[in-house]
Amino acid sequence: MSLLIPVVLSGGSGTRLWPLSREKYPKQLLPLIGEDSLLQATVRRMEGLADIELGAPLVVCNEEYRFVIAEQLRLIGMKGTLLLEPAGRNTAPALTLAALATMREGGDPILLVMPADHVIADTKCFQAAVRKGMTLAAEGAVVTFGIKPDSPETGYGYIQSGDPIDPDGTCRIARFVEKPDLATAEAYLDAGSYFWNSGLFMLRASVWLSAIGFCRPDILAACRAAWDKGSIDGDFLRVNREAFMQCPSDSIDYAVMERIAAGEGSLPIGAVIPLSAGWSDVGAWDSLWEVLPKDQRGNVSQGDVMLHDCNNMLVMSEDRLVACVGVDDMVVVETPDAILVAHMSRTQDVKKIVDSLKREGRPEGQLHRKVFRPWGWYDGVDAGERFQVKRIVVKPGAALSLQMHHHRAEHWIVVRGTAQVTRGDASYLVSENESTFIPLGTRHRLENPGCLPLEMIEVQSGSYLGEDDIVRFEDVYGRKEG
Repeated sequence: MSLLIPVVLSGGSGTRLWPLSREKYPKQLLPLIGEDSLLQATVRRMEGLADIELGAPLVVCNEEYRFVIAEQLRLIGMKGTLLLEPAGRNTAPALTLAALATMREGGDPILLVMPADHVIADTKCFQAAVRKGMTLAAEGAVVTFGIKPDSPETGYGYIQSGDPIDPDGTCRIARFVEKPDLATAEAYLDAGSYFWNSGLFMLRASVWLSAIGFCRPDILAACRAAWDKGSIDGDFLRVNREAFMQCPSDSIDYAVMERIAAGEGSLPIGAVIPLSAGWSDVGAWDSLWEVLPKDQRGNVSQGDVMLHDCNNMLVMSEDRLVACVGVDDMVVVETPDAILVAHMSRTQDVKKIVDSLKREGRPEGQLHRKVFRPWGWYDGVDAGERFQVKRIVVKPGAALSLQMHHHRAEHWIVVRGTAQVTRGDASYLVSENESTFIPLGTRHRLENPGCLPLEMIEVQSGSYLGEDDIVRFEDVYGRKEG
């Protein structure tokens, strides 16, 4: 039996799930369904495949998310490798890098390619489809999984099935088609030979490299150069930034799958396996509402929510009481710094709000008020002219970088735990209910020497309070900025 390596593609931004999903903390990192994040649920999906030789997961992600993803894997007891992209170049380059990485020790594993932000409710059904795909992939086929449509969905791409491969419904791929209009989607539904494109693939690493080399030699060349000039940093695989930035952007479907379906050249066969496992790409609030449990009136509520005479609502609260009276078919999402109110039929348009936030340079499109760092997190509690207040939590044994600010001074008050403070040439402890002051332009570091989280309040004051006013001298996490 061939080695199977799960390849998790974690590059999406999930803009239609704003304000919970932000550019710097996208939907795959959020626990939208149950206690696990979508990323954690994707990795756990392989648990129980005892009859398959399973390798550690390889997560392809933006280097900006590396510490959060590593921590999420650690929390579920999963050892994995993170392949860091300097910038997003879509799924075809991401899979090309993954194939190169998994063959670095001379093997040729089968890759199970999974987006990190999808939901699959029936894990056993999914694993049965994976077992079936293993046989085809081992023989050199490119396997994808088609979702039998139950509605004329215009938000998904479609796969048309061709000649049957086995009596269980596996077929050759006849063609890939892009997101259709409503009339075309209705025709696909009536035809019965079309599936929703799940974005899930199985194939040997060498098969992908051969196919991408045939279809897009420019992508293969750029990825190979980036990989060859890269480095290994523990569980992080880093590719060369300059070389990867020269790589064209393209999707797996456009770059290769459409040409496989067309039967070009010496490309391998493409096979589609039907999958009925409660799949959803949770691409917008209405699709999230579809998969969450509802009350007798079709309402989904999470957090501190009160509803009166409401129907078919999705209401989520993170910070405050949200009350709704006499409204139907609405989405209401509250976070500490933003509130979304949208009609259920218009959730695709949430992206337009995010686009406007970006054009105006507003932080709500990129960051939550609570920002995660490798050492812990901070929450921007309050801000005004020439001041800013943060709540900071540092994990046991963790340390911020040795740094300095040109434009601000800082007052630190310890609320819980004990802080090890470096200020200039001095090093000292600050205990609960004690404080210290860091003058502008002074080298300093904050550490948690204890075995419990360190919680403190930081009051910044000065002419400029942006996060880019940090000069780092030393950092245990290898960061230079941010």
